[in-house]
Amino acid sequence: MEKNSNTVKAINRNVRSGTRKINNLLKNIRGKKVDVAIRNLSFARQRIALEIRKTVQSAIANAENNNQFDIDNLYIKEAYVGKSIVLKRFRARAKGRASGIKKPYSNLTIILSENINKKEQLHGSKS
Repeated sequence: MEKNSNTVKAINRNVRSGTRKINNLLKNIRGKKVDVAIRNLSFARQRIALEIRKTVQSAIANAENNNQFDIDNLYIKEAYVGKSIVLKRFRARAKGRASGIKKPYSNLTIILSENINKKEQLHGSKS
């Protein structure tokens, strides 16, 4: 797999939430510009939206500082989540029994890309 030069990545490991809850929010920001995605995550009611927003802002900082990308042209190319460790706890039940409680953790990955085609389209349409 060849590495694309106009992409940048940020990974947040061991986020204290299940993958299904995170993926529900990630569906809303895939393919959007980063400023729109951050705005949507700021107003999301879920607790985990704050962690996702931090990861997106980290990816933006990586793009700006490490690769000198223009923030205005960045969009979220990929956003996905995977399983991580699971804390196993138990709760006491009736008649001396116990039932298991699983507390899952997740790994969150955000990949940004710079949209340079818009510049070429703008210059091409003027001439």
